[in-house]
Amino acid sequence: MNNIWNELYQAAVKVQNGREISPFVETGGVAAAILTESGNMYVGVCIDTACSLGMCAERNAIANMITNGESRINKLVAVMSDGTLGLPCGACRELLMQLDKSSGDIEILIDLETQRTVKLKELVPDWWGSKRF
Repeated sequence: MNNIWNELYQAAVKVQNGREISPFVETGGVAAAILTESGNMYVGVCIDTACSLGMCAERNAIANMITNGESRINKLVAVMSDGTLGLPCGACRELLMQLDKSSGDIEILIDLETQRTVKLKELVPDWWGSKRF
């Protein structure tokens, strides 16, 4: 079965490449892929540091997207080191919500086999910033 969720999953797995960069920096424990409103795909990996100034995979993918001039996300996949799917952390959820007034409708894959998803607004109910849009 070849669909967009599988493509996003495979794109994340392709860049994951978990490794130690130095005694202070590890990367690839989590990889993420996002699909934008215009149909482009961006990926990122987590960067874990001893000083805790690292970056989550989702935020890395978002930075890649913004660097390329986009800001509206339709779909997101986060792949853990064992190949299972994960959900964005609180900081990532917050950034995702702040990107666009329709960000609550971002679909996040939670089960690859069944293609089950959750919308970001289900993970961030009653978000504090809604009225500012």
